[in-house]
Amino acid sequence: MKAFLQKLNRMSLIKQIIIGLIIGIAAALFAPEVAVELSLLGVIFVGALKGIAPVLVFFLVVAAVSKHRAGQKTGMRHILFMYVLGTFLSAAVAVIASFTFPTVLHLAEAAGDAKPPEGIAEVLITVLKNVVDNPVHALMTGNYIGILGWAVLFGLALRGVADDTKEMVSHISEAVTKVVQWVIRLAPFGIMGLVAESIATNGIEALIGYAKLLGVLLGSMFFVALIVNPIIVFTYLKRNPYPLVFKCLRESGITAFFTRSSAANIPVNMDLAKRLGVNPDTYSISIPLGATINMGGAAITITIMTLAAVNTLHIQVDIATAILLSVIATIGACGASGVAGGSLLLIPLACSLFGINNDIAMQVVGVGFIIGVLQDSTETALNSSTDILFTAAADFSRNGYPEDINAVKMNVSRNA
Repeated sequence: MKAFLQKLNRMSLIKQIIIGLIIGIAAALFAPEVAVELSLLGVIFVGALKGIAPVLVFFLVVAAVSKHRAGQKTGMRHILFMYVLGTFLSAAVAVIASFTFPTVLHLAEAAGDAKPPEGIAEVLITVLKNVVDNPVHALMTGNYIGILGWAVLFGLALRGVADDTKEMVSHISEAVTKVVQWVIRLAPFGIMGLVAESIATNGIEALIGYAKLLGVLLGSMFFVALIVNPIIVFTYLKRNPYPLVFKCLRESGITAFFTRSSAANIPVNMDLAKRLGVNPDTYSISIPLGATINMGGAAITITIMTLAAVNTLHIQVDIATAILLSVIATIGACGASGVAGGSLLLIPLACSLFGINNDIAMQVVGVGFIIGVLQDSTETALNSSTDILFTAAADFSRNGYPEDINAVKMNVSRNA
Protein backbone atom coordinates (compact mmCIF):
# COMPACT_ATOMS: atom_id res chain seq x y z
CA MET A 1 0.00 0.00 0.00
CA LYS A 2 2.84 2.38 0.85
CA ALA A 3 4.49 1.72 -2.52
CA PHE A 4 1.15 2.29 -4.28
CA LEU A 5 0.62 5.62 -2.50
CA GLN A 6 4.14 6.74 -3.35
CA LYS A 7 3.58 5.90 -7.01
CA LEU A 8 0.24 7.71 -6.96
CA ASN A 9 1.90 10.70 -5.34
CA ARG A 10 4.40 10.98 -8.19
CA MET A 11 1.60 11.04 -10.76
CA SER A 12 0.44 14.48 -11.93
CA LEU A 13 -2.83 15.78 -10.52
CA ILE A 14 -4.36 15.98 -14.00
CA LYS A 15 -3.73 12.25 -14.54
CA GLN A 16 -5.22 11.47 -11.15
CA ILE A 17 -8.31 13.52 -12.02
CA ILE A 18 -8.70 11.58 -15.29
CA ILE A 19 -8.51 8.30 -13.35
CA GLY A 20 -11.13 9.63 -10.95
CA LEU A 21 -13.34 10.57 -13.91
CA ILE A 22 -13.10 7.07 -15.37
CA ILE A 23 -13.92 5.43 -12.04
CA GLY A 24 -16.85 7.79 -11.47
CA ILE A 25 -18.33 7.14 -14.93
CA ALA A 26 -17.89 3.38 -14.55
CA ALA A 27 -19.56 3.41 -11.15
CA ALA A 28 -22.52 5.41 -12.47
CA LEU A 29 -23.03 3.09 -15.46
CA PHE A 30 -22.44 -0.30 -13.87
CA ALA A 31 -22.98 0.17 -10.12
CA PRO A 32 -25.48 3.00 -9.47
CA GLU A 33 -25.74 2.10 -5.78
CA VAL A 34 -21.98 2.60 -5.41
CA ALA A 35 -22.24 5.89 -7.33
CA VAL A 36 -24.73 7.20 -4.77
CA GLU A 37 -22.27 6.46 -1.99
CA LEU A 38 -19.39 8.01 -3.94
CA SER A 39 -21.40 11.22 -4.22
CA LEU A 40 -20.46 11.98 -0.61
CA LEU A 41 -16.87 12.55 -1.78
CA GLY A 42 -18.10 15.23 -4.18
CA VAL A 43 -20.18 16.91 -1.48
CA ILE A 44 -17.19 17.00 0.88
CA PHE A 45 -14.83 18.34 -1.80
CA VAL A 46 -17.11 21.15 -2.99
CA GLY A 47 -18.05 21.98 0.60
CA ALA A 48 -14.39 22.24 1.60
CA LEU A 49 -13.59 24.54 -1.34
CA LYS A 50 -16.59 26.75 -0.68
CA GLY A 51 -15.78 26.83 3.02
CA ILE A 52 -12.13 27.85 2.72
CA ALA A 53 -12.47 30.21 -0.29
CA PRO A 54 -14.02 33.20 1.59
CA VAL A 55 -11.32 33.03 4.29
CA LEU A 56 -8.59 32.77 1.65
CA VAL A 57 -9.90 35.75 -0.32
CA PHE A 58 -10.29 37.91 2.79
CA PHE A 59 -6.78 37.40 4.16
CA LEU A 60 -5.07 37.56 0.76
CA VAL A 61 -6.74 40.86 -0.09
CA VAL A 62 -6.07 42.34 3.37
CA ALA A 63 -2.40 41.32 3.15
CA ALA A 64 -2.03 42.62 -0.42
CA VAL A 65 -3.68 46.01 0.25
CA SER A 66 -1.88 46.57 3.57
CA LYS A 67 1.54 46.03 1.94
CA HIS A 68 0.73 47.90 -1.29
CA ARG A 69 3.02 50.83 -1.98
CA ALA A 70 1.94 54.06 -3.68
CA GLY A 71 2.71 53.95 -7.38
CA GLN A 72 2.93 50.14 -7.46
CA LYS A 73 1.07 48.91 -10.56
CA THR A 74 -1.31 45.95 -10.35
CA GLY A 75 -2.89 46.09 -13.81
CA MET A 76 -6.44 45.94 -12.44
CA ARG A 77 -7.69 48.49 -14.97
CA HIS A 78 -6.68 46.25 -17.89
CA ILE A 79 -8.17 43.17 -16.21
CA LEU A 80 -11.49 44.92 -15.58
CA PHE A 81 -11.57 46.06 -19.20
CA MET A 82 -10.98 42.49 -20.39
CA TYR A 83 -13.68 41.18 -18.05
CA VAL A 84 -16.31 43.59 -19.43
CA LEU A 85 -15.17 43.25 -23.05
CA GLY A 86 -15.13 39.45 -22.85
CA THR A 87 -18.64 39.35 -21.36
CA PHE A 88 -20.05 41.70 -24.02
CA LEU A 89 -18.39 39.80 -26.89
CA SER A 90 -19.77 36.56 -25.46
CA ALA A 91 -23.27 38.01 -25.62
CA ALA A 92 -22.62 39.19 -29.19
CA VAL A 93 -21.42 35.70 -30.20
CA ALA A 94 -24.60 34.26 -28.68
CA VAL A 95 -26.74 36.66 -30.76
CA ILE A 96 -24.95 35.65 -33.98
CA ALA A 97 -25.24 31.94 -33.10
CA SER A 98 -28.96 32.31 -32.37
CA PHE A 99 -29.55 34.05 -35.72
CA THR A 100 -27.48 31.45 -37.56
CA PHE A 101 -28.99 28.41 -35.82
CA PRO A 102 -32.46 29.48 -34.61
CA THR A 103 -33.98 27.24 -31.96
CA VAL A 104 -37.46 26.86 -30.50
CA LEU A 105 -38.50 25.50 -27.12
CA HIS A 106 -40.95 22.92 -25.85
CA LEU A 107 -41.79 24.98 -22.81
CA ALA A 108 -41.52 23.21 -19.45
CA GLU A 109 -43.08 24.03 -16.11
CA ALA A 110 -41.96 27.13 -14.27
CA ALA A 111 -39.05 26.80 -11.88
CA GLY A 112 -40.85 26.43 -8.58
CA ASP A 113 -41.04 29.51 -6.38
CA ALA A 114 -37.99 31.18 -7.90
CA LYS A 115 -38.42 34.94 -8.21
CA PRO A 116 -36.46 36.75 -10.93
CA PRO A 117 -35.33 40.38 -10.62
CA GLU A 118 -37.74 42.94 -12.05
CA GLY A 119 -35.11 45.02 -13.80
CA ILE A 120 -31.47 45.94 -14.22
CA ALA A 121 -31.86 48.46 -11.39
CA GLU A 122 -32.78 45.66 -8.98
CA VAL A 123 -29.70 43.66 -10.00
CA LEU A 124 -27.41 46.66 -9.44
CA ILE A 125 -29.09 47.53 -6.13
CA THR A 126 -28.53 43.95 -4.96
CA VAL A 127 -24.84 44.24 -5.83
CA LEU A 128 -24.55 47.54 -3.92
CA LYS A 129 -26.28 46.03 -0.89
CA ASN A 130 -23.87 43.11 -0.98
CA VAL A 131 -20.92 45.53 -0.78
CA VAL A 132 -22.04 46.77 2.65
CA ASP A 133 -23.13 43.40 3.97
CA ASN A 134 -22.04 42.53 7.51
CA PRO A 135 -18.45 41.25 7.07
CA VAL A 136 -19.02 38.15 9.21
CA HIS A 137 -22.24 37.39 7.29
CA ALA A 138 -20.40 37.93 3.99
CA LEU A 139 -17.76 35.39 5.03
CA MET A 140 -20.41 32.89 6.15
CA THR A 141 -22.50 33.16 2.98
CA GLY A 142 -19.69 33.52 0.43
CA ASN A 143 -20.71 37.05 -0.60
CA TYR A 144 -17.52 37.95 -2.47
CA ILE A 145 -18.55 41.50 -3.28
CA GLY A 146 -18.90 42.16 0.45
CA ILE A 147 -15.73 40.22 1.28
CA LEU A 148 -13.72 42.26 -1.23
CA GLY A 149 -15.16 45.55 0.00
CA TRP A 150 -14.42 44.92 3.67
CA ALA A 151 -11.03 43.31 2.97
CA VAL A 152 -9.92 46.41 1.05
CA LEU A 153 -11.03 48.65 3.94
CA PHE A 154 -9.23 46.50 6.53
CA GLY A 155 -6.15 46.46 4.30
CA LEU A 156 -6.16 50.26 4.01
CA ALA A 157 -6.59 50.57 7.78
CA LEU A 158 -3.54 48.32 8.32
CA ARG A 159 -1.24 50.26 6.00
CA GLY A 160 -0.22 52.57 8.83
CA VAL A 161 0.53 49.88 11.44
CA ALA A 162 3.85 48.30 12.32
CA ASP A 163 5.50 45.98 9.80
CA ASP A 164 5.31 43.09 12.29
CA THR A 165 1.51 43.28 12.21
CA LYS A 166 1.49 43.27 8.42
CA GLU A 167 3.78 40.25 8.43
CA MET A 168 1.43 38.45 10.80
CA VAL A 169 -1.48 38.98 8.40
CA SER A 170 0.75 37.80 5.54
CA HIS A 171 1.69 34.65 7.45
CA ILE A 172 -1.99 33.91 8.12
CA SER A 173 -2.74 34.23 4.41
CA GLU A 174 0.13 31.85 3.65
CA ALA A 175 -1.24 29.34 6.18
CA VAL A 176 -4.70 29.52 4.61
CA THR A 177 -3.11 29.05 1.18
CA LYS A 178 -1.39 25.91 2.46
CA VAL A 179 -4.75 24.53 3.65
CA VAL A 180 -6.21 25.31 0.22
CA GLN A 181 -3.44 23.31 -1.45
CA TRP A 182 -4.30 20.34 0.75
CA VAL A 183 -7.97 20.62 -0.24
CA ILE A 184 -7.12 20.87 -3.95
CA ARG A 185 -5.09 17.69 -3.56
CA LEU A 186 -8.41 15.90 -2.95
CA ALA A 187 -9.73 16.92 -6.39
CA PRO A 188 -9.48 13.42 -7.95
CA PHE A 189 -11.71 11.95 -5.23
CA GLY A 190 -14.11 14.89 -5.26
CA ILE A 191 -14.53 14.89 -9.04
CA MET A 192 -14.98 11.11 -9.00
CA GLY A 193 -17.92 11.55 -6.63
CA LEU A 194 -19.37 14.50 -8.54
CA VAL A 195 -19.37 12.80 -11.94
CA ALA A 196 -20.74 9.54 -10.49
CA GLU A 197 -23.65 11.35 -8.87
CA SER A 198 -24.35 13.52 -11.93
CA ILE A 199 -24.55 10.63 -14.41
CA ALA A 200 -26.40 8.28 -12.04
CA THR A 201 -28.98 10.93 -11.10
CA ASN A 202 -29.61 12.78 -14.36
CA GLY A 203 -28.68 10.38 -17.14
CA ILE A 204 -28.97 11.77 -20.66
CA GLU A 205 -32.66 11.14 -21.45
CA ALA A 206 -33.80 14.61 -20.36
CA LEU A 207 -31.19 16.25 -22.59
CA ILE A 208 -32.03 14.55 -25.89
CA GLY A 209 -35.11 16.71 -26.54
CA TYR A 210 -33.01 19.84 -26.25
CA ALA A 211 -30.01 18.65 -28.26
CA LYS A 212 -30.10 21.56 -30.73
CA LEU A 213 -30.47 24.18 -27.99
CA LEU A 214 -27.60 22.58 -26.08
CA GLY A 215 -25.54 22.51 -29.27
CA VAL A 216 -25.98 26.26 -29.79
CA LEU A 217 -25.24 27.01 -26.13
CA LEU A 218 -22.18 24.80 -25.83
CA GLY A 219 -20.92 25.70 -29.31
CA SER A 220 -21.04 29.40 -28.44
CA MET A 221 -19.17 28.80 -25.19
CA PHE A 222 -16.47 26.76 -26.94
CA PHE A 223 -16.16 29.46 -29.62
CA VAL A 224 -15.60 32.12 -26.95
CA ALA A 225 -13.10 29.93 -25.08
CA LEU A 226 -11.10 28.93 -28.16
CA ILE A 227 -11.46 31.93 -30.50
CA VAL A 228 -12.67 35.12 -28.79
CA ASN A 229 -10.67 34.86 -25.56
CA PRO A 230 -7.41 33.98 -27.39
CA ILE A 231 -7.86 37.04 -29.63
CA ILE A 232 -8.28 39.27 -26.56
CA VAL A 233 -5.20 37.72 -24.95
CA PHE A 234 -3.18 38.06 -28.18
CA THR A 235 -3.84 41.81 -28.29
CA TYR A 236 -2.10 42.08 -24.91
CA LEU A 237 0.68 39.51 -25.25
CA LYS A 238 1.45 39.88 -28.97
CA ARG A 239 2.32 36.18 -29.09
CA ASN A 240 0.64 32.78 -29.46
CA PRO A 241 -2.04 32.76 -26.72
CA TYR A 242 -2.99 29.08 -26.94
CA PRO A 243 -0.43 27.55 -24.54
CA LEU A 244 -1.81 29.83 -21.80
CA VAL A 245 -5.42 29.32 -22.93
CA PHE A 246 -5.14 25.53 -22.87
CA LYS A 247 -3.37 25.53 -19.52
CA CYS A 248 -6.14 27.63 -17.94
CA LEU A 249 -8.85 25.43 -19.48
CA ARG A 250 -7.09 22.26 -18.35
CA GLU A 251 -6.23 23.24 -14.80
CA SER A 252 -9.10 25.61 -13.99
CA GLY A 253 -11.87 24.68 -16.42
CA ILE A 254 -11.94 20.97 -15.56
CA THR A 255 -12.50 21.47 -11.83
CA ALA A 256 -14.98 24.29 -12.46
CA PHE A 257 -16.95 22.06 -14.84
CA PHE A 258 -17.54 19.44 -12.16
CA THR A 259 -17.93 21.69 -9.12
CA ARG A 260 -20.30 24.02 -11.06
CA SER A 261 -19.28 26.83 -8.74
CA SER A 262 -17.06 29.81 -9.54
CA ALA A 263 -16.74 30.43 -5.80
CA ALA A 264 -15.48 26.88 -5.19
CA ASN A 265 -12.95 27.35 -8.01
CA ILE A 266 -11.41 30.52 -6.55
CA PRO A 267 -8.76 28.56 -4.58
CA VAL A 268 -7.91 26.55 -7.72
CA ASN A 269 -7.41 29.73 -9.75
CA MET A 270 -5.35 31.38 -7.04
CA ASP A 271 -3.13 28.32 -6.79
CA LEU A 272 -2.59 28.38 -10.56
CA ALA A 273 -1.91 32.13 -10.53
CA LYS A 274 0.75 31.64 -7.85
CA ARG A 275 2.46 28.88 -9.84
CA LEU A 276 2.38 30.99 -13.00
CA GLY A 277 4.22 33.73 -11.13
CA VAL A 278 1.41 36.30 -11.29
CA ASN A 279 1.76 39.26 -8.91
CA PRO A 280 -0.12 38.39 -5.66
CA ASP A 281 -1.28 42.01 -5.37
CA THR A 282 -3.07 41.44 -8.67
CA TYR A 283 -4.57 37.96 -8.45
CA SER A 284 -5.66 38.24 -4.81
CA ILE A 285 -8.19 40.85 -5.97
CA SER A 286 -8.82 40.03 -9.64
CA ILE A 287 -9.65 36.32 -9.14
CA PRO A 288 -12.47 36.76 -6.57
CA LEU A 289 -13.67 39.85 -8.45
CA GLY A 290 -13.75 37.83 -11.68
CA ALA A 291 -15.82 35.13 -9.97
CA THR A 292 -18.37 37.88 -9.35
CA ILE A 293 -18.42 40.01 -12.51
CA ASN A 294 -16.61 38.08 -15.29
CA MET A 295 -19.59 36.15 -16.64
CA GLY A 296 -19.19 35.45 -20.36
CA GLY A 297 -20.86 32.05 -20.00
CA ALA A 298 -23.81 33.61 -18.17
CA ALA A 299 -24.20 36.24 -20.91
CA ILE A 300 -24.34 33.45 -23.51
CA THR A 301 -26.99 31.55 -21.55
CA ILE A 302 -29.17 34.63 -21.02
CA THR A 303 -28.95 35.69 -24.67
CA ILE A 304 -29.52 32.29 -26.33
CA MET A 305 -32.35 31.23 -24.02
CA THR A 306 -34.08 34.59 -24.52
CA LEU A 307 -33.79 34.46 -28.32
CA ALA A 308 -35.03 30.84 -28.26
CA ALA A 309 -38.16 32.11 -26.49
CA VAL A 310 -38.42 34.90 -29.07
CA ASN A 311 -38.25 32.37 -31.91
CA THR A 312 -40.82 30.14 -30.21
CA LEU A 313 -43.28 33.06 -30.07
CA HIS A 314 -42.42 34.17 -33.67
CA ILE A 315 -41.26 37.63 -32.60
CA GLN A 316 -39.16 39.55 -35.12
CA VAL A 317 -35.83 40.92 -33.87
CA ASP A 318 -33.90 43.73 -35.57
CA ILE A 319 -30.18 44.44 -35.26
CA ALA A 320 -30.60 47.38 -32.86
CA THR A 321 -32.66 45.27 -30.47
CA ALA A 322 -30.13 42.45 -30.68
CA ILE A 323 -27.32 44.87 -29.71
CA LEU A 324 -29.44 46.17 -26.83
CA LEU A 325 -30.00 42.58 -25.71
CA SER A 326 -26.22 42.06 -25.68
CA VAL A 327 -25.79 45.11 -23.45
CA ILE A 328 -28.55 43.99 -21.07
CA ALA A 329 -27.11 40.46 -20.95
CA THR A 330 -23.66 41.92 -20.15
CA ILE A 331 -24.92 44.10 -17.30
CA GLY A 332 -27.21 41.38 -15.97
CA ALA A 333 -24.50 38.71 -16.15
CA CYS A 334 -22.07 40.91 -14.21
CA GLY A 335 -24.62 41.02 -11.38
CA ALA A 336 -25.72 37.41 -11.70
CA SER A 337 -23.95 36.27 -8.54
CA GLY A 338 -25.99 38.75 -6.50
CA VAL A 339 -29.26 37.12 -7.55
CA ALA A 340 -30.42 33.76 -6.20
CA GLY A 341 -30.39 31.28 -9.06
CA GLY A 342 -27.63 32.94 -11.07
CA SER A 343 -27.89 33.42 -14.81
CA LEU A 344 -31.12 31.47 -15.36
CA LEU A 345 -33.18 33.85 -13.23
CA LEU A 346 -31.99 36.78 -15.35
CA ILE A 347 -33.68 35.31 -18.43
CA PRO A 348 -37.08 36.90 -17.59
CA LEU A 349 -35.33 40.27 -17.36
CA ALA A 350 -34.01 39.88 -20.91
CA CYS A 351 -37.34 38.47 -22.12
CA SER A 352 -39.11 41.63 -20.93
CA LEU A 353 -37.20 43.53 -23.63
CA PHE A 354 -39.42 41.74 -26.19
CA GLY A 355 -42.65 42.03 -24.20
CA ILE A 356 -42.65 38.36 -23.16
CA ASN A 357 -44.69 38.00 -19.98
CA ASN A 358 -43.22 36.55 -16.81
CA ASP A 359 -45.25 33.31 -16.90
CA ILE A 360 -43.76 32.29 -20.25
CA ALA A 361 -40.31 33.55 -19.28
CA MET A 362 -40.31 31.38 -16.16
CA GLN A 363 -41.15 28.37 -18.31
CA VAL A 364 -37.99 29.17 -20.27
CA VAL A 365 -36.14 29.16 -16.94
CA GLY A 366 -37.62 25.70 -16.34
CA VAL A 367 -36.04 24.50 -19.59
CA GLY A 368 -32.77 25.94 -18.36
CA PHE A 369 -32.92 23.81 -15.23
CA ILE A 370 -33.54 20.69 -17.32
CA ILE A 371 -30.41 21.19 -19.42
CA GLY A 372 -28.46 22.69 -16.52
CA VAL A 373 -26.41 19.54 -15.94
CA LEU A 374 -24.38 20.40 -19.08
CA GLN A 375 -25.19 24.07 -19.62
CA ASP A 376 -24.32 25.24 -16.11
CA SER A 377 -21.19 23.07 -15.91
CA THR A 378 -19.81 24.42 -19.21
CA GLU A 379 -20.83 27.97 -18.31
CA THR A 380 -18.93 27.78 -15.02
CA ALA A 381 -15.88 26.27 -16.72
CA LEU A 382 -15.80 29.16 -19.21
CA ASN A 383 -16.36 31.83 -16.56
CA SER A 384 -13.78 30.55 -14.10
CA SER A 385 -11.02 29.66 -16.57
CA THR A 386 -11.39 33.12 -18.12
CA ASP A 387 -10.78 34.73 -14.70
CA ILE A 388 -7.28 33.29 -14.46
CA LEU A 389 -6.64 33.65 -18.22
CA PHE A 390 -7.25 37.41 -18.28
CA THR A 391 -5.45 37.94 -14.96
CA ALA A 392 -2.35 36.11 -16.20
CA ALA A 393 -2.45 37.84 -19.60
CA ALA A 394 -2.58 41.30 -18.04
CA ASP A 395 0.27 40.47 -15.65
CA PHE A 396 2.46 38.88 -18.35
CA SER A 397 1.97 41.88 -20.64
CA ARG A 398 3.68 44.03 -17.98
CA ASN A 399 6.16 41.69 -16.37
CA GLY A 400 7.09 39.29 -19.15
CA TYR A 401 5.89 35.88 -20.33
CA PRO A 402 7.18 32.70 -18.60
CA GLU A 403 9.77 30.81 -20.61
CA ASP A 404 7.67 27.64 -20.63
CA ILE A 405 4.01 27.72 -19.55
CA ASN A 406 3.76 23.94 -19.73
CA ALA A 407 6.63 23.59 -17.26
CA VAL A 408 4.33 24.95 -14.53
CA LYS A 409 2.95 21.79 -12.94
CA MET A 410 -0.07 21.26 -10.75
CA ASN A 411 0.81 21.00 -7.07
CA VAL A 412 1.31 17.56 -5.56
CA SER A 413 1.26 16.75 -1.87
CA ARG A 414 5.01 16.51 -1.45
CA ASN A 415 5.34 20.12 -2.69
CA ALA A 416 2.19 21.48 -1.09
